Amino acid sequence: MYRLENVAGVDEVGRGPLAGAVIAAAVVLNPFKTIGGLRDSKKLSLKKRLELDVIIREQAIAYAIGRAEVAEIDALNILNASLLAMQRAVNKLSIEVDFALVDGNRTPELPCASEWLIKGDNKHDSIKAASIIAKVARDKEMQDLDLKYPQYGLAKHKGYPTAHHLLMLEQHGPSQIHRMSFAPCRRFVTG
Repeated sequence: MYRLENVAGVDEVGRGPLAGAVIAAAVVLNPFKTIGGLRDSKKLSLKKRLELDVIIREQAIAYAIGRAEVAEIDALNILNASLLAMQRAVNKLSIEVDFALVDGNRTPELPCASEWLIKGDNKHDSIKAASIIAKVARDKEMQDLDLKYPQYGLAKHKGYPTAHHLLMLEQHGPSQIHRMSFAPCRRFVTG
């Protein structure tokens, strides 16, 4: 009997922000059920991302989210923390995958064969789907963190180093969710 490989697309979100975890997703799409409108999450409107997030979760064969926390980012550096989050996402999949396509120019250590693909979130549907799942999850987390740390405006800028975020860091200093290995956060440490 002919068996299709289970191929996971893997992508991460949150390498550039000054605050919060880096989040990765792994998605195995159903090869017999195309999902229209998949694109790199950064190229989609919020409304379209949220719609696709629901469709992907309903129609994918499997998906999982992995993360690396702020302490891990500070201890390992953002690249290694991103790879760790990707590894965790693949390891959490509910099915065994035969192959992983990873967005970027490196692959984490995985329990299956893998290949990296530069700008994969523009080229391969499973990576596009992973990009969407990861971004929606991280954006939601930043909205939740905004309730706990309202002084930084996290719901608006999602932790990225915008002028407003830098001004709030200068006024309030960094919080426990800020990445102290990042120079802008270290610059505003008081005491």
